[in-house]
Amino acid sequence: MGDTVDRERIASAVRELISAIGENPDSPELASTPFRVADSYAEFFAGVGRDPAVLLSDSVPVGDDTGELVVVRDISLRSMCEHHLLPFRGRAHIAYRPNERVVGLSAIPRVVDVLAARPQMQERLGEQIAQTLDDGLRPHGVLVVLEASHGCVADRGVRQSDSTIITVASRGSLEGAAEQAAVFALIGRPEGGAA
Repeated sequence: MGDTVDRERIASAVRELISAIGENPDSPELASTPFRVADSYAEFFAGVGRDPAVLLSDSVPVGDDTGELVVVRDISLRSMCEHHLLPFRGRAHIAYRPNERVVGLSAIPRVVDVLAARPQMQERLGEQIAQTLDDGLRPHGVLVVLEASHGCVADRGVRQSDSTIITVASRGSLEGAAEQAAVFALIGRPEGGAA
């Protein structure tokens, strides 16, 4: 985890940041902070340089066409906004209509985790998840719904702590409004809830 992260450089940068805000990085209260931040960043950005497609390589053949809809909802989501390096948190809901292959259900949250563990924008994250599933499984369709609250909206600027951003990314047979409405009903989200 965090193999691409240079903890020493992060700690040095955090010491400078602490000094820049007018605090003493050597004070007893802050002396360990640079190293704690470095460890946190190693975790937050552990997806940098990792290929999420590898997580889909252990798929299982299911025949010509199952026609079934697979929905995994309420996947915990945590990422860092690339604009302010503040966290955004929420849930991912993912549906796909298999073609010839399915993947173990734990692989889908792992794909979300890897793609979220890098500087991100929610809109891009949903598209990356959808594309990874589309490329890795070649399903008939994919739908990714992300709903998250953003630190950059809640804690600075407009300070809207109760706002939630909803984004929708789709591919193939799940691009149509009727198909999306059916998935929204399954995940318990309002139809047309995209931001």
